[in-house]
Parts: sequence; structure tokens; C-alpha cells
Amino acid sequence: IIPLRRVKTMRNTVSGKNILNNILKEHVYRLSQISFRGSNLTTHPLRNIKDLIYVGNITIGTPPQEFQVVFDTGSSDFWVPSDFCTSRACSTHVRFRHLQSSTFRLTNKTFRITYGSGRMKGVVAHDTVRIGDLVSTDQPFGLSVEEYGFEGRAYYDGVLGLNYPNISFSGAIPIFDNLKNQGAISEPVFAFYLSKDEQEGSVVMFGGVDHRYYEGELNWVPLIEAGDWIVHMDRISMKRKIIACSGSCEAIVDTGTSAIEGPRKLVNKIHKLIGARPRHSKYYISCSAVNTLPSIIFTINGINYPVPGRAYVLKDSRGRCYSMFQENKVSSSTETWILGDVFLRVYFSVFDRGNDRIGLARAV
Repeated sequence: IIPLRRVKTMRNTVSGKNILNNILKEHVYRLSQISFRGSNLTTHPLRNIKDLIYVGNITIGTPPQEFQVVFDTGSSDFWVPSDFCTSRACSTHVRFRHLQSSTFRLTNKTFRITYGSGRMKGVVAHDTVRIGDLVSTDQPFGLSVEEYGFEGRAYYDGVLGLNYPNISFSGAIPIFDNLKNQGAISEPVFAFYLSKDEQEGSVVMFGGVDHRYYEGELNWVPLIEAGDWIVHMDRISMKRKIIACSGSCEAIVDTGTSAIEGPRKLVNKIHKLIGARPRHSKYYISCSAVNTLPSIIFTINGINYPVPGRAYVLKDSRGRCYSMFQENKVSSSTETWILGDVFLRVYFSVFDRGNDRIGLARAV
């Protein structure tokens, strides 16, 4: 779930890019830096909802109140609805009852976030937050007082941002940073395994990586800059022809986005190539053609990551097949793609804050 304001600094300047490349070259990427089996790894279950979104339980307060949240690498703020929110969107979700928590404290700081799918206004508060057996005491978080949009939000109450602190709208320290600073996690990494076909078994893991969730080696990709889960992508190809990202582009790795999103012209071009036809807001394709659709290959850091047709096509409630390539709403001077859950179901992903890199390997 990507907030619409994107701050770009170093990667916009030529000298910045050169400095960055030198810094990245000096980094020695050793897998042994994250040796996981022995580390105290916390594996937290996620529910796969219709292959569109993955949500997990967290609790806030004393005694704990439970919420369903999206664990989102596209944003940095953590918020849930408050009981002083009067918007209709709040009334259909679990709201935090602050008077019932003995560890709650309110601040006078307010903030606003506009996402592609809606917007919210909130106030910053502090309380004890638990993700499974991980506990963050006096954790700052947002309580929404107004919410607009979020039509598809029936399945989750709030958002738990896992991006870097510098792109937080509330200015609150993200929960991952707090857990790291409080010594609750042994390694500054987290990872996602997202199940396919609405199956059980999706997880987010904190403090390390469980190797049973992927095959082969992890391929490490340095971030364009520390401070955002964005990497360079070399090209997008199909049947050995480059179809997008011809002069290299940027890819945001985002667990809070369902689809693979890109610039409208290029997404339309992909739809023409796979024979998808527009109807209402989706691009439909014959279900009988899905198994013969060509793989679309994303080349990142010199490694090919093919996504087969059966992975980028979903069925709607009436059994019709539609493409999961969509136009993105992120305005950017550079060609930008969002690699959402469609991509992350095929590839297990590791987000390494300690070395500012993302690891990818084929998911089991």
C-alpha cells in the first residue's frame, strides 16, 4: 500500500548514483551475516484473502485488543481505527478502545496519509503492541479519526508499515525499528512467504529467515538507496523480447499491493501481447488460455525472475479470469513498477535492514 508522496533524494542525481554504486560495491554481501537457524526467529501467520491481500493479527493495549492488519513494506506508518472516528469506514472495523487500556497515552500530534486506495487522518498515541511473542512497549502508532475510500478494506482494520522510518507521515518510530532498538529481534531482517490459491501457510518472519520456505540460494539485490524498499530492474521481457523497462527502471517491492503495477502505456502493451480485453476496470482473458500464456520475465541485478501466466491471472467471483497487471498511481520521473503479491507468491522475499538489500529466491 503505497502513500502517494514519494521523497527521492540521492538516486536523482548522477553524482549521487555514482557515490551509491561505490558504497554498494564496497559492501561485501555474505549470507553468513544472517545465519538464521539458531537465531530466535519469530514466525507470524498471515491469512491469504482471495489471493488479493494478506493479513495478520496483532494486539494493542493492556489488556490486549486484537486487530487484523496488513504487514506492508510499501509504507512506514502503523495505524488502526480509533473509537473517536465517525467515518463510515471506521464503523465496519474493530476500533481501539483507548479508555480500556491501562498503558495507553495520547499525544497532540496529528498526521494525514493519502494512499492509492484512500486517505486517512490520525492522531499519534503510545501503547504496548504485540506481534505474536514480540512485544514493543510504549510503541507510537496512529489512531484514525477520519477515513475515506478504502472500499476494498473489508478484511483488515489497519496497516502495519515495514518501510524505513524516513518515509513515515506520522513521524512515529516504526514498530520494526522499535523492536530492533529494544533488542527483541536478533537480526535486523524480516521475510515473507505468501501462499498461492488462497491456501493456508502464509507467514511473515522477524529476526531471521527459515530456509524451508524457499529453494536454492537467496539472490541479494542492493537497494537504490537506504531508506526505501526500491531496487533497480534491468528489463521486463517475454519470449526473449524486451516489452518494458527497456532502459532499466525502478521496482518497489511491496507486500501491501496485490498486483504488479506499472505505467499505463506499458501495462496496456502487456495486455495486448497476452490478449487481455478491457471490461469495466479489469482486463479479462479466456480462462482456457491461462496455461498457455507466456511467462513474463523480470530481470533484477542480472537474474531472471519469470512469472508464469497462472500466477499473473486471477479469477473473479463469477469465475472469469483477469490480468493482475495494473496501472500504478505513483507519479515518478523514472519508470517505476510495483512488484506486489503476484510477484511475491512466486518469490520468497527477505528485507534486510542491516545491509539495505532485498533477498529473493523461488518460494516452495
